[in-house]
Formats: sequence, structure tokens, C-alpha cells
Amino acid sequence: MAASALFVLDLKGRVLLSRDYRGDVNPKQAERFITKLNELEESGKVTPVILDEGVSYIYVQYSNLYLLAVAKNNINVGSILLFLHKLKEIFTHYFQELEEESLRDNFVIAYELLDEVMDFGYPQFTEAKILSEYIKTDAHKMEVAMKPPMAVTNAVSWRSEGIKYKKNEVFLDVVESVNLLVNSNGTVVRSEVVGALKMRTFLSGMPECKLGLNDKVLFEAQGRGGKSNKAVDLEDMKFHQCVRLARFDNDRTISFIPPDGAFDLMTYRLSQNVKPLIWVECLVERHSRSRTEYMVKARSQFKERSSATNVEILLPLPPDAITPNVRTSQGAAVYAPEKEAMVWKIKNFPGGKEFLLRCKFGLPSVEAEEEAKGRMPPIRVKFEIPYFTVSGIQVRYLKVIEKSGYQALPWVRYITTGGEYEIRMA
Repeated sequence: MAASALFVLDLKGRVLLSRDYRGDVNPKQAERFITKLNELEESGKVTPVILDEGVSYIYVQYSNLYLLAVAKNNINVGSILLFLHKLKEIFTHYFQELEEESLRDNFVIAYELLDEVMDFGYPQFTEAKILSEYIKTDAHKMEVAMKPPMAVTNAVSWRSEGIKYKKNEVFLDVVESVNLLVNSNGTVVRSEVVGALKMRTFLSGMPECKLGLNDKVLFEAQGRGGKSNKAVDLEDMKFHQCVRLARFDNDRTISFIPPDGAFDLMTYRLSQNVKPLIWVECLVERHSRSRTEYMVKARSQFKERSSATNVEILLPLPPDAITPNVRTSQGAAVYAPEKEAMVWKIKNFPGGKEFLLRCKFGLPSVEAEEEAKGRMPPIRVKFEIPYFTVSGIQVRYLKVIEKSGYQALPWVRYITTGGEYEIRMA
């Protein structure tokens, strides 16, 4: 079902912009929303959706503003929340900063945008690039009569016609982020891989792209599910709106007409058991009541042909540690008091290698020593491993077909990064 009205309010509840799309709600609903919100904040029960006397209030707070949608029916809350976030992106695209002052300076354009992005309460066009082609700012007004771009009148709302490049190229980055939690006994408590296919397209015309992966479901359907074929079982797959979902459900081919520029084609998740790529052990030795030493081993547990780059290991220290003295067998370590940690940076960490760090520091008092014996924050690890994926996902092909018949250059790159990668200290 559709939204009845949109409001943009300041933090005090004053209406800056409003548009009534269906005429079935009272303009005073904005005042009612602020009253209910204040009541919920006082009770500590704030939610992004508020129901009151048969009216739904769905809102997003950004900077010093509330973007509010009001409905008097059973509304699809998920789609409206997504629409409000898209509306925020559109305003930011036009005004650089979305604030009360920028809206007051651009009332006319803001109301034009509200008329275009929603019709009778149903979301319409939310691509800022397309909207900016025919809703111009004062600095870019055209004197000739403008007709709406094809992107507004055809099914491909994310791409305009007439795009031209001298060199047609497609860049595809397969980026996987490893989330890992290891307890103080060395047991992996949580591990998952979150992946994304990030694309940058510089293609002329209206090209059709086809992408094939080593998808387990496809391989089994084709009778190629043997051990020799390395296939991955992807979970929670989410696609950009340009992907033809019916085609994917039918033959697992990712077929699409891409937007121009950068976008995320697909995201996925794997909840498989991941072997820690970089293992960190920390032995704590207390030489006296006020002197402590850390002996840290960092070991890479991936194949020798790969190397991790920009490795950063954060070793937590007690808040009142003094005069830290550190030595490393590789890289450099610096005490960061604002992070209450020793930051060990290694530019290049080859597979199958082990590096050591020794850190001695003092504690100013007996009380501080007792405090240090309590629970310390976990060791955090950041890294990048180019040309490597944990899941084993592979791009089997990336084809670009356009009616003019030009040859496009596809570039594919793989990279694995450390996400929420934490190892608890003993």
C-alpha cells in the first residue's frame, strides 16, 4: 500500500517541507508524531516505525532533520524506509549537505523533487543521476524546452541513452570481508564471509552484460557437481535492481543492463567455518607488580604464493600503561594512547610466515595492576590479501553485448579483507 504524505521536520517538529499525496491524513499529524516520539524517547522505547490511532509514522533522522512518511493503511514499511534513505541521497546529491539551511535555500527544487520521486503515495524515480538530467539547479538551467530522458519513460530507469566512451571497459572487483571471533582458548566462536561484486562500467549505448560464477546450484543442475569442479554455495544473495531475477532463477545467469559508473552488482554471505588467515597469540608475563611484558606471535595461515598487505594489529594495553618499549621482527609498532593500544603495522606479510613482537610497559600503581588483570578488549586485525578469496568464488565469464558490436575490455580482480576480525586475549 502507499504512503499518504511526506514531511521534512526540524528537531523541534517544525514542518520545513510537506507533500500530501492522497488527502487522507491531517497536516497536524506531524505534531502528533513529535509528541509520540518524545514520549518514546523518555521511556527508552524508540523504534523507526510508530503506530498511533490507526496511523503509521515511518521516519529517518539525518543531521538535524526528520524525513517522515505518514500512512493510514497497511503500508510496506521496508520499501518506505528504503525510499526515505534514497530521498536523503537525492537531496544530498543536489544540495551537497542535507540540512535545514540547504532546504530553505532550495525550496522550489525540493518541491519539484518531491513531485517526481512519489506519485499518489507510490515511490517512482529515485536515481539521482537520472533526476538531475531534467530537474536542474539554478546554476544549470537550460533555456530550451526539455523533454524527460528515456530513463524515466522506459523500464531501464537506472541508465540514460546516448552514453558514449572512446574506450569501453568494465571493472569487476570481487571483495570478500572475513568476520571472525576467536575466544581466549583459541576456539573459533564465530566466522563468516561477506562478499560483494563491485562494478565500474564505462560502456557506450545500452549494453547487455552476462556474468557467470562457479555456482554450486548451477553445477549440480548441469551434472557437474563432482569434486574436480570447485563450486561455492552462496547464501543471502542480494542483487542490484538492474539484474533480471527471472533469468537468474531460470538458469542462474546474472544478466543485466548496467548503470553508468560505480555500483554494487551483488552481495552474498557464507557461514562456513573459516580458518583464521592471520593467527595472533599473545603471552602476558608480569615481571613485577608494576612491569608487564607482551610476547606476540603473528602467523599467516594461507598459501605461500599469496601475501597480505597493509596488515594492522591492534594490541590493547591498560589505559594507564606508561613508557611502552617495543621491538618487532618485521614492520613497525607505535603506541597509540588515544586507542589504548599498540598498533603493529606490517606492509607485506607473505603466506606461511611468522613474525614476533615484544612489548614492555609499566603500570603506575598496584590498583592499576589489579585493573589490568580484568577483561581486556580483544586483539583486532586488519589486512588485505589481493588475488585471493576465502570462498573460492570465481568469475567464469563476463560478456558485454551491444547492438553496435564494439569490443569491451572486462577486468576482474579478487581481494580479501579483514572485517570484524577479533581475537580475545587470555
